[in-house]
Amino acid sequence: MEITASKRLQSIGAYAFAEVDKEVEKLKAMGITPIDFGVGDPTVPTPDVVRKATQKGITLRKSSGYPSYIGASEFRQAIAQWIQKRFGVQMDPATEISSTIGSKEAVFNFPEGIVNPGDYVIIPTPGYPPYTRGTLFAEGIPYYVPLLSENKFLIDLNSIPEEICKKAKILWINYPNSPSGAIAPLSYLKEIVEFGKKYNIIIASDEAYSEIFFGEPPHSILEITKDGVIVFNSFSKRSAMTCYRVGWVAGDKRIVDIFKKVKTNIDSGTATFIQDGAIAALSDETHVEKMRAEYKVKRDLLVDAFHRIKLPDCTPEATIYLWQKVPDGMTSVVFAQKLLSPEIAIVTTPGAWISDKTANGLNPGEGYVRFALVPSIKDTREAARRIKKILPKAL
Repeated sequence: MEITASKRLQSIGAYAFAEVDKEVEKLKAMGITPIDFGVGDPTVPTPDVVRKATQKGITLRKSSGYPSYIGASEFRQAIAQWIQKRFGVQMDPATEISSTIGSKEAVFNFPEGIVNPGDYVIIPTPGYPPYTRGTLFAEGIPYYVPLLSENKFLIDLNSIPEEICKKAKILWINYPNSPSGAIAPLSYLKEIVEFGKKYNIIIASDEAYSEIFFGEPPHSILEITKDGVIVFNSFSKRSAMTCYRVGWVAGDKRIVDIFKKVKTNIDSGTATFIQDGAIAALSDETHVEKMRAEYKVKRDLLVDAFHRIKLPDCTPEATIYLWQKVPDGMTSVVFAQKLLSPEIAIVTTPGAWISDKTANGLNPGEGYVRFALVPSIKDTREAARRIKKILPKAL
């Protein structure tokens, strides 16, 4: 019997972070435990307030049956209250919010409700792989726009050809940005909204890192408008709830309605007791402030280490990532391999692996490596020592 994967599946490569995992396993097979900055999975325990609420919820929901596809009403109400408090925007929890199983399934599945075969989706690169994967599975065409340091890692809207704009259905944006750590000013978000209105393009704003910042709190595109906009957010980074798989979308009722219809036909709802934990997470900012402070310590340790060996300053404004420029004349993969040498044993993600080439053949991730600031402060301090003392000998 011949088994053949679909053309859709064959059209995509390996998931970049799965490749990083393979490199980690190679070091472990050598008896070396690397300091792993490769995959952005927080290693700190999920906060006490969340765990206790989830434990209580298991008993409370012992006979609750299947969870709601779109989230329990009290969960959606808690999200609406948080958005009002954080961004000053009033949302209707009944019509403008839906729960999600984290952001990944929502981002991947969203194009199914919007994109027809041959429609374009404008995608920043480097960017979150499901922007592209979801587009391809919906039989849309990705159009990549590079995020460049000279543009402060903001999408250059004027660089997008008119013919693409007229055929596009979705524009993905992601601020605070992964992996660059850039924050979008409110004035830029206004430009994005006007661009969407001009060309009748839905703005899909991935705001998963909205609460990990080191200066002024970032803005949400919802502060500009709800019209033609949908926002994706989750608890994974804000509250170290990666295992829980819970998040939300919020925005234009018409778009949220489409998302809900897709969701109810593709997957299920997040367990209600997990929603109980998420409600508790939204009610507490103390744990978020603590995590921000810890990420800042780790950020500063690595930034200082690279400064000491005379690499460019790449201090991020937000997120859990450091998007570090590599030495001149060296590719991102080669630099990552230098860091993987047994005496350094630091795992990173080469920028070229998480970027797609633009229409003119540019890979904007080339020349960078991404550090996910998830190891402990102790391990990050040790990594900084190795970078300062051992890495220069390997370059």
